[in-house]
Formats: sequence, C-alpha cells, structure tokens
Amino acid sequence: MNCKAVSTPLEQNIKLRSDHGTKEVNGTLHPQLVGSLNYLTTTRLEIAYAVSILSQFMAKPHESHWITAKRVLRYLKGTINFGVEYTNACNVELIGHSHSDWARNPDDRKSTIAYVFNIGSGAISWSSKKQATFSVSSTEVEYKALCSGTCEAIWLRRILEEVGEGQQEPTVIRCDNRTTIKLGNNPVCHARSKHIDTQYHFVREKVQSKEISLMYCNTNENVTGIFTKPLGKAKIEFCRSKLCVVEIQDYIVSLDET
Repeated sequence: MNCKAVSTPLEQNIKLRSDHGTKEVNGTLHPQLVGSLNYLTTTRLEIAYAVSILSQFMAKPHESHWITAKRVLRYLKGTINFGVEYTNACNVELIGHSHSDWARNPDDRKSTIAYVFNIGSGAISWSSKKQATFSVSSTEVEYKALCSGTCEAIWLRRILEEVGEGQQEPTVIRCDNRTTIKLGNNPVCHARSKHIDTQYHFVREKVQSKEISLMYCNTNENVTGIFTKPLGKAKIEFCRSKLCVVEIQDYIVSLDET
C-alpha cells in the first residue's frame, strides 16, 4: 500500500532465468501473488506479458523472480484507477495486430507470440504465449503469431455475425514483418520457408477467401509489442492508449450512489 510507484511493469531488457544466482523464496507466496495478478489481466492487459513470464517460475521461484513480481505491484500502485474503456461512438470494425519476439527466453531460446484485437474502441481479445516448440527463424515465429491471430479473427467474425454485426470487409491484421506478409499472401520465398509447418498456410487460405487482410505496420506502431517484451515508459504509454487502457476514476460509482 505504501510502495513507491514505477512507470513500467518490467525493467526494460530484463531477461529472467530459472536460476538467476539468487536464493530461493517462499514457494507458496510467489504462486499466490502471480495467481492473483493473472485474474487482473482481465482488465489490465498491459501486464499480461509480465504475468506470463512470472508464471514460468511457479515451481521454484528465486529472489529475482519475487522482486520482479513486486515491481508489477508497484506499477499497479501508480495506475490503480486504470482499466479498458469501451465506447459506443464508433464503427464496429474488427482490427488486429500480431507480433512475436524470437528466441527471447534465455533458458531454452523459445519465442513469445502475441495478438490483440480491437473493435472500435477498447481491446476485446488478446494473448501473450510462450511457444512450446523452438522456431528456427524469425519468419517462422512471426508466421505462427499471424496464424494464431487469424484463428482468433475468424472466431470473432463468427460471433459478430451471430449478434448482427457481421463484418462486410476482410479483417485487417497488422504485422511488422514484410516477409511474413508476403508469405501469407503468396507462396514466395519457398526455399527459405520449407521448414514452416503446412498448417500455418491456413493464413493464406483465409486471405484468399477475403476473410482477413494483411497490412504492414512499423515496429514502433505495433501495439502487440507490449505482449512480447519489456518496454520503456514512452512505449508502454503509447500501447496503453492505443488499447484504450485509460484512467477511469471519473466513471467509478460508489455502492452508496447506485
């Protein structure tokens, strides 16, 4: 309650290891804290990556992991009134972003993939997930992220259609890897992409059926970066605003007023 607030959930460029050279800590308290933070990602999506990383050390937490978990609490202390804002003064247009961070994990060099979808205002669906298998190239892991995002986009389009908000145009998914976009649109770079499993060519099928459309975006404008790596204060604030995670103190109504 009396901690000093910080501006980011994680220190920029931090890479946690399973054994960080520090002593082990309480094996009960750490999982309880991470479990509580996991519930909070429902409305505070910008801490999803931090929680995902901390969840990997539940079995044998060390002091470095505990300090990192407490930093997330310090971040929340400074943004305690923030949440996802949704408005009805907008078009019901589904737009997505996908991103990955290749071989970031220092223990096994596995990658993190992520996607997020907005529908007019605030984000409605997001994911930050460490891959179960190793990717041998950045193109492969970006394509895996794009495939996950495509599956989610198709599912969301079906739901919107059922509630009377069918999407007339292909759902745009923005990606910052040009090779991945070319691979999704056409079977190019074949010699360099043979190692990519055929299931990921599902993306190309959905592009051809005009259910999704791939669009390049600059890395600095890809809001999904908040789900794949620790970011600095300026980038955190940029992504947070684009995802409509804003201070909502003015909208809080006490029980006495209801």
